[in-house]
Amino acid sequence: MSTRTARLIPRLTAATAAVALGGTVLIPATSAAAAGRDGVCESGEFCYYYNSDNAGSVSDFAGSIADYGTEQPSCYDFKGPGNGKGLCIKNEAASVWNRSGKTVRVYYNSNYGGTYQDFKAGAKGNLNATLKNQNASHRFLSSGSTGCKTDGTHTKLPTTILVYRVSLDRVDRVAFKTYVKNVLPNEWVTSWPQESLKAGAMAVKSYGWYWALHSTRKTSDGRCFDVYDTTSSQVYKPGSAKASTSSAVDATWGTRMTRGGKILQAHYCSTTTACGAWVTGDWMSQYGSRDKANAGWAYSRILKAYYSGITLS
Repeated sequence: MSTRTARLIPRLTAATAAVALGGTVLIPATSAAAAGRDGVCESGEFCYYYNSDNAGSVSDFAGSIADYGTEQPSCYDFKGPGNGKGLCIKNEAASVWNRSGKTVRVYYNSNYGGTYQDFKAGAKGNLNATLKNQNASHRFLSSGSTGCKTDGTHTKLPTTILVYRVSLDRVDRVAFKTYVKNVLPNEWVTSWPQESLKAGAMAVKSYGWYWALHSTRKTSDGRCFDVYDTTSSQVYKPGSAKASTSSAVDATWGTRMTRGGKILQAHYCSTTTACGAWVTGDWMSQYGSRDKANAGWAYSRILKAYYSGITLS
């Protein structure tokens, strides 16, 4: 028997695609001691190298960059002498030297998205196999920060959620609404009545929200994450969002589901007998939500029928 808390309904299919996170941010220099970008790796700077083992041309930074650009003359480029000089640095770096006083995180995607690799203050090293020549942004982390904690609370939605992409062995930081929209069509049948999909949207959102607040999960090599992208949590497939399910997410986005003032860890399963872990009052039947919606029930009534003692606000 599966140990998951959110059971996937059979016969669902979805396409896969990359997630694009919008918005670019340029954070000012973090060290007054750092010089301008001159192709020399100086104290206070974070530096990319074109070649492995800190060889080739250097591109030096004193702050976080969300989007390097891809064309001259506007892109951030390698400035130092040696191989790679003058090339845009996006997807071209092989190694780094972090001479700043903070941990610096290198990301696979622009806008601080996708898998990442951390370099502690003073660290030199090669980018790993996933990020070598696949670097798209970097961020100076706050002193002592691991970047693992959510900005959400029991009254405020998290901005993002950390999703462990199991088959890729990758942790992606995903915009929370994007996450919910790319889970719901893999957990509910997209042609079901809208009130059933709204109930599902609330359950999927609440389950993810709960784990963003409570997770202490880490991969075997120490990367923190909140949820799996599989049936161990909820099935997340980038690019799988559908109009019917996204509409249900949008319609319920401003509503919280709490019990005793705390976000509910909303369990659900295909039927009341399909999951051995079923506890009446803590679980919702997916097919039951469909039947109740077909009978004219609103999503709020459906949720209150399955989850005891909840408040929708």
